[in-house]
Amino acid sequence: MKILLVGSGGREHSLAWAISGSPLVDALYCAPGNGGMAEISTLVDIKDTDIDGLVTFARDEAIDFVVVGPEVPLTAGLVDALDAAGIASFGPNKAAAELEGSKGFMKDLCADYDIPTAGYQRCYDATSAKAFLKTLHAPFVIKTDGLAAGKGVIIAETLEDAETAIDEMFAGAFDEAGDQVVIEEFLEGEEASFFALTDGTNILPLVGAQDHKRVGDGDTGLNTGGMGAYSPAPIMDEAMTQKVMDTIIRPTVAAMKDRGAPFKGVLYAGLMISGGAPKLIEYNVRFGDPECQVLMVRLQSDLLPALMACHDGTLDTVELSWSDESAMTVVMATEGYPGAYQKGSEIRGLDAAGSDQNVTIFHAGTKKSGTKLTASGGRVLNVTALGATIGEARARAYEAIGKVDWPEGFNRSDIGWRALKR
Repeated sequence: MKILLVGSGGREHSLAWAISGSPLVDALYCAPGNGGMAEISTLVDIKDTDIDGLVTFARDEAIDFVVVGPEVPLTAGLVDALDAAGIASFGPNKAAAELEGSKGFMKDLCADYDIPTAGYQRCYDATSAKAFLKTLHAPFVIKTDGLAAGKGVIIAETLEDAETAIDEMFAGAFDEAGDQVVIEEFLEGEEASFFALTDGTNILPLVGAQDHKRVGDGDTGLNTGGMGAYSPAPIMDEAMTQKVMDTIIRPTVAAMKDRGAPFKGVLYAGLMISGGAPKLIEYNVRFGDPECQVLMVRLQSDLLPALMACHDGTLDTVELSWSDESAMTVVMATEGYPGAYQKGSEIRGLDAAGSDQNVTIFHAGTKKSGTKLTASGGRVLNVTALGATIGEARARAYEAIGKVDWPEGFNRSDIGWRALKR
């Protein structure tokens, strides 16, 4: 089979890494890909937002199956365009992708179908938003309705900071993503990430994971796309998995089908768990980044048939096998991220860093020119390790990071602290 993987981040590198090992694959293309993906696939110079270009390439190259990694092409309708061209793919269509494309849509769905989530209000102007703030207690959660690359969530400790965030969103700080905002009550508890494949009817839960969104040690600083993750997440035991399936995932799949937009792909539920009860913080309609990286190194089955079954409606015939080992990934980012940062710094030492057979380095924002590897983004590398325990995986990951020669990069030093504390 000829496979096209759309995307260029660490998530996509880990998916390409997993798919490349499938005996079903004769050729793997990645558009646009990155410096690491070039080693296991043929890179195609087409942006993941160029829907016409991607469909044309898939048609001209007789691609058998397309795997869409990022959320932006999904919410823009890439799967719809592929369907129209008769090309099979993994991922939800535009209507179903609204679960991530509009936080207001997701919250309204929860309200309509009794899916547990935080209290909220959709606001279309700063005046009404500030008025609703006054009905809540600090800290305040303010979100852009639309996509903002994982950065459109502000947790404000004071009313003044919350009002400033609202003004900035409506002033265009996040472009059209902030044309409306969602204000939520702040939830206390422990966060976890839950993933499930679905073909619109059948559901296959995956193993649990937990990520670290804040840029700084101790979960401090600004929210990012994710600074590290580990799997399994101790809080996601068998009983909690069943609660999430019964109260959140199954009702969501049924609701989307009821609304005429059956969801096919992976549902990534961001959860807050308190007192043994899970609540839905948000949905993403693609694999998490960097959670996907730890899932892929633990996966022992062929991923491709499961992705194809989501499209074909045959997910009830699929089983996946997972390693009992723990996995951890630590993100190395460019100094300045998630704010302004410089591109082009050279990265050395990856051969030494990845010499341990239990360590895999997934690229996120890299570019390769000859033998020279440079940073081309904010989140740049995902140093991922396996171990008998979270502690062992953590030790291997940080030992590998110590071998990376990249003065312009930084990383958190405490990924996995919750699991270790337990």
